[in-house]
Amino acid sequence: MESLYEETFRNFEEGTIVEGRIVAIGKDKVVVDIGYKSEGLIPLEQFSQEELSHLKVGDRVQVYIEDTEDSEGNLVLSKEKADKMKIWEDLEKIFKEEKNVEGKILSKIKGGMMVDIGVKAFLPGSQIDLHPVRDLDGLIGKVFPMKIIKINHRRGNVVVSRRVLLEETRDRNRQTTMANLKEGQL
Repeated sequence: MESLYEETFRNFEEGTIVEGRIVAIGKDKVVVDIGYKSEGLIPLEQFSQEELSHLKVGDRVQVYIEDTEDSEGNLVLSKEKADKMKIWEDLEKIFKEEKNVEGKILSKIKGGMMVDIGVKAFLPGSQIDLHPVRDLDGLIGKVFPMKIIKINHRRGNVVVSRRVLLEETRDRNRQTTMANLKEGQL
């Protein structure tokens, strides 16, 4: 009984992500219960059209606690910030494990390209290909596998490279070719 009682008084801190249950869907807000003294409100704009079409009372959702009490005494929650924090956690994990990430080239900027990998990342011109690319505009809209070479969550800075992957592929192909070469072979 004591443990059940303790669970009802969980400590909720601003700036943390918790799971909540949707208790109501209004015209402009979604009401979420996270087990706090009052329900939290999330503006409807923070949900995509696809999410809204599947949203129903009782669904569980990850939310970010922005403020434990606004001027009306309501808990202020953000689904958008929770989603962004999840993306950053995933990117940092991918970086540590040295895995690849899919990146869609968005635009040409000074020194390289802007790429979407869940957040906006920078692809330096020297890291686009093995050889200098003359027509950068032709790459806009295309999706390529990339490797994160630098990440700084605090500054919102991510640098990716396509060249690293191309060099790895070239080196593997070279080793395979060298292993299969025989004297006198054409």
